[in-house]
Amino acid sequence: MKVGVPKEIKTHEYRVGLTPGAVREYVSAGHKVTVETNAGSGIGSTDDDYRKAGATIGQSAREVFASSEMIVKVKEPQPSEWVQLRENQILFTYLHLAPDPEQAKGLLKSGCTAVAYETVTDAQGGLPLLAPMSEVAGRLAIEAAGTALKRYAGGRGLLIGGVPGVQPARIVIVGGGVVGTHAARMAVGLGAEITIIDRSINRLRELDELFQGRVRTRFSTIESVEEEVFSADVVIGAVLVPGASAPKLVSRKMLSSMRKGSVIVDVAIDQGGCFETSHATTHADPTYEVDGVIHYCVANMPGAVPLTSSHALNNATLPFGLSLANKGFAAILEDPHLRAGLNVYRGRLTYKAVAESLGLPFSPIDQAAA
Repeated sequence: MKVGVPKEIKTHEYRVGLTPGAVREYVSAGHKVTVETNAGSGIGSTDDDYRKAGATIGQSAREVFASSEMIVKVKEPQPSEWVQLRENQILFTYLHLAPDPEQAKGLLKSGCTAVAYETVTDAQGGLPLLAPMSEVAGRLAIEAAGTALKRYAGGRGLLIGGVPGVQPARIVIVGGGVVGTHAARMAVGLGAEITIIDRSINRLRELDELFQGRVRTRFSTIESVEEEVFSADVVIGAVLVPGASAPKLVSRKMLSSMRKGSVIVDVAIDQGGCFETSHATTHADPTYEVDGVIHYCVANMPGAVPLTSSHALNNATLPFGLSLANKGFAAILEDPHLRAGLNVYRGRLTYKAVAESLGLPFSPIDQAAA
């Protein structure tokens, strides 16, 4: 198969869809890979590195899109990209369609087959292609919070770990999944006071065992969320409903009772955010203030550490990408985990949660492919 890797164009997005090592795997499997010139510059990989791995270098994104049967990216296609997609072409990338009706319309119009990293599953019921970036984002969330808490950034002027004799920051993490767990790991290491809120008693038990009492756990109710948020210095939004828009767990009204200069980090912003006052920001302008509360809502947080992120992502996506390259659409029909990743197929939405979030018709894959 002819596989294309365009350079990412989202603001301050430095990751790359395929590393030179991953390209080598595709080429060894008999596939032709075209990489846009300088696509790997963000991770320190040159065009020569890609040539040595067996890739052809394309001089423009248009050349890459036009010559490829499958496009492998990191972030969702931007307007200038989705218009270049076409029928019978496979797109393999993060999509996050639920809060993005314009992208959804663009993909539907293109007629392409779009497989979303964030909804591909594994035998354990997990999301293996979302997990590595959730790990990165969870850890970065604490770094972002530490920066935003500084007085010059509008925060309370508080050091996350405090010092002897001075209370550390109170960090509340809403959601005990991969993001929440890794945020807690970082916060524990810094010496913060941490509470994780989740709706799964079993998960709370696991977290209690994992952190050996170093982290408080609370079952998620309206009351518990309010109590914890009102007393927090930092609130990390780490809620995920696969494929669907994130639930709004903190309302605008609640902000008025939060501490002035406290910080919200909404890691769920890719799926619309779990705070009512959230809107997507970029690494170029990451924060804004509402009612005295600093909001950090960067929609591609792992893009800030592209070397780590690209290799972690490629480790996870490589087996699935090779399967798609080897078998084409048949791989989706044969593999229930890849099938779970199929969001768009020839002008139809094939992921129920996405269709419901967008208010558009849902076509199960057996009907869409009929």
